[in-house]
Amino acid sequence: MASSNSERRWIFPLAMASLMFIFLTAVSFNMGLLSSVRSINSLIFSSNILPTTNETTVTFAESKIKQHPPPVQSSPPRFGYLVSGSRGDLESLWRVLRALYHPRNQYVVHLDLESPAEERLELAKRVREDPVFSDVGNVYMITKANLVTYRGPTMVANTLHACAILLKLSKDWDWFINLSASDYPLVTQDDLIHTFAGLDRNLNFIDHSSKLGWKEDKRAKPLIIDPGLYSTKKSDVYWVTPRRTMPTAFKLFTGSAWMVLSRSFIEYCIWGWDNLPRTLLMYYTNFLSTPEGYFHTVICNAPEYSNTVVNHDLHYISWDKPPKQHPRTLNINDTKRMIASGAAFARKFRHNDLALDKIDIELLGRGNGNFTPGGWCAGEPKCSRVGDPSRIKPGPGANRLGALVSRLIWSSKLTQRQCR
Repeated sequence: MASSNSERRWIFPLAMASLMFIFLTAVSFNMGLLSSVRSINSLIFSSNILPTTNETTVTFAESKIKQHPPPVQSSPPRFGYLVSGSRGDLESLWRVLRALYHPRNQYVVHLDLESPAEERLELAKRVREDPVFSDVGNVYMITKANLVTYRGPTMVANTLHACAILLKLSKDWDWFINLSASDYPLVTQDDLIHTFAGLDRNLNFIDHSSKLGWKEDKRAKPLIIDPGLYSTKKSDVYWVTPRRTMPTAFKLFTGSAWMVLSRSFIEYCIWGWDNLPRTLLMYYTNFLSTPEGYFHTVICNAPEYSNTVVNHDLHYISWDKPPKQHPRTLNINDTKRMIASGAAFARKFRHNDLALDKIDIELLGRGNGNFTPGGWCAGEPKCSRVGDPSRIKPGPGANRLGALVSRLIWSSKLTQRQCR
């Protein structure tokens, strides 16, 4: 009887403990379920798939374009070059290429369709057999030559072709520079790299003006046809009627055909997520002296790039008075003015002019057809072997060029770098 009473005393506490356990288990389960539901709701409604009634989200397709990220700003910059020539320019182009060469950069070389096949084959052979070019692999020749008419749209087409090749070959360059076989550098590539290392890599050096003057009547209003668009034989452009009026949807700009353009702007022109570059390319198809206007008009009518322009082409160019179609040919008597200008390049020169020898010796430290020395040369005067491409040894040219660039950028800031 006593044992029975003892068992009964434990029944009630056991029952209460069981009920409490069941209650706590149920509460825990419900809290976990609620938390899971909230997590799911958070995933669903934070995705902006269903906009709220109080907020409308507008998304443009252009904002979804994923551009290549720019190189790390702390690393020395790299340049993508186009060096072009025509009939009889093989030796001049080869000299310019070796004076410009640096293993950090990318190079596209082009002899147009007017040049004999023998010259183009010889250039391809030299590029292929040069041990430094072969080792680094950063020199590319356009073997399927383009027909280029200087005053017509085929020159712009050739420039855009080279830009597209550079974008395909490498993402590791920051500025595009177009030169001809009659150009020549006044500073070493180490000087150029050192100077540009501290610059905003969205800057564009392009000589431009909206004051067309006589060009409005003589170049903007006439309609021309460039036979280079459809013929395999080079001939000059010819005029057709009627003349056209000035555009109202955009403003025309003119300037130098030689430029230093940022990679971001080149991508804008080539990829064309905005229609402006294509619209203007169609407009300039019938425009006289296209190289003096296409890139200038694109960049100055694109709001996202018009404030990146520095109004200079970094060239020393001497013009006759009044100016003619082509600048005056430079000679050894111009070397002091060239040096004093602080410019990175000069044009134009005759093949093997004495001024080029003076530039090689006094400014570039280059001789006997060798590469321009630099930090990459592995201690060899002839630079026949590639050392560390990131090793930069700027010389006096960096001070001259740096002073010019600083002056230009300061002047641009005073005018808010607006296209004018």
